[in-house]
Amino acid sequence: MYLENDENNNLSINKYEAMLKSNKVLFFDSNEFENIIHYYLDEGQLSKAKKAISLALSQHPSSINLKLFEVEILVFENKLDQAEEILNRLQEIEPKNDEIYIQKASIFSKKNQHKKAILILNTALKLTQDKADVHSLLGMEYLFMDSFEDAKHHFTECLFLDPDDYSALYNVINCYNFLEQTDDAIEFLSEYLDVNPYCEIAWHQLGKQYLVLGELNKALAAFDFAIISEDTFVGAYIEKGKILEKLKRYHDAIENYTITLGLEDPTSYALLHIGKCYEKLNQPKDALEYYKKTVHEDPLLDKGWLTITEFYLKQKNYPKALYYINKAIDIDAENVNYWKHYAFLNKKLDKFEEAEIGYRKTLELGDIELDLWLNRSDVLFKLGENDATLISLEQAAELYPESAEINFRIAAIHFINNDISNGILFLNKAFQQEPEYFLIIEEIFPSLLNNETVLEISRRYIKQ
Repeated sequence: MYLENDENNNLSINKYEAMLKSNKVLFFDSNEFENIIHYYLDEGQLSKAKKAISLALSQHPSSINLKLFEVEILVFENKLDQAEEILNRLQEIEPKNDEIYIQKASIFSKKNQHKKAILILNTALKLTQDKADVHSLLGMEYLFMDSFEDAKHHFTECLFLDPDDYSALYNVINCYNFLEQTDDAIEFLSEYLDVNPYCEIAWHQLGKQYLVLGELNKALAAFDFAIISEDTFVGAYIEKGKILEKLKRYHDAIENYTITLGLEDPTSYALLHIGKCYEKLNQPKDALEYYKKTVHEDPLLDKGWLTITEFYLKQKNYPKALYYINKAIDIDAENVNYWKHYAFLNKKLDKFEEAEIGYRKTLELGDIELDLWLNRSDVLFKLGENDATLISLEQAAELYPESAEINFRIAAIHFINNDISNGILFLNKAFQQEPEYFLIIEEIFPSLLNNETVLEISRRYIKQ
């Protein structure tokens, strides 16, 4: 639809706004109304756009363009049948109006009838002078159908018609990525860059393709060219920093991450990775400073709290590590890794009730590795919960029936509970599986070393 220049457009809008305040109805030509409606739609002021359309159609009832705006609103409000009725009438009046076909296609698309939308858009493509927009719509319809080759074709056509259409460029590369055509993507981007050598987006995407292939030096060079093309391109500095980290060039990585802090508001990602680089350089004071800056910048970033936890864990400062893992859990209580840390730290600090809660929560969240079951049973035993210990071990045995570590513990609990027959049964079973794990009895259940039955069975197997 035709739009007036900015100066005339502003005059129309100011005149219209003044009319609304005065409660008087003034006359506007159809082009003025189009500009006014377009302005309100761009600003997201839907109610004002609808009011302008109503007034416009009262003054220009035969305007096709104004009726198409009405259709656009109806489609947005999901009043598809009503919109389609209007379009059918308009098509009889102007059968070669490409905008009518585009709006019809949007209705079919909303109804998930993408093949019908594509048929109509192909008709619009023959009629329109703005072929790039229609190719883009076709590309999107094919994306909805997961037809990535067809989508790629149409987005490539967009770029052929408008090389600066970066939205199309991203969509083309996404298609290559879905199709896992990394080499083809590199070839496409290289050809594109031959024609557009200063396109930072293309260099950035080329670098990401090289990363997929593990070609770090080529990726690094591509990100350098992206930065040369646009020296405020934050994404390129971040990607370059990641590679430099992998190459253990930590000082260089810090330099690139730091540059991003001056280009826009500090990102928690950059702050966190500056901290990690300092930690790799054995500069713990600087590392901790940036870790704390990370959580100050984004208090809801649970990874930031976890990183501080692990920092203190490496220093064996368990109380501080526990304080920070609690912060992470407050943000994401369904993260199994946080509960594992919580359980481990509480066990280290002899807070067995809290440790048991942590192990139980970890298991409930789906991590059922053997060590978790063993640690939980040991904690329950420390708490004097022999029956609960046995129940937990029996549950573990269902998952790991061949585990001598479980069976030695089950045997021990039976002996402690004076269930001698089951104690003998499980002790023999454990010895037959892995006799060296008898040290579990020595370390966790040392009182049983005074039990003659236990000693007799152990001598039988240890002699062998």
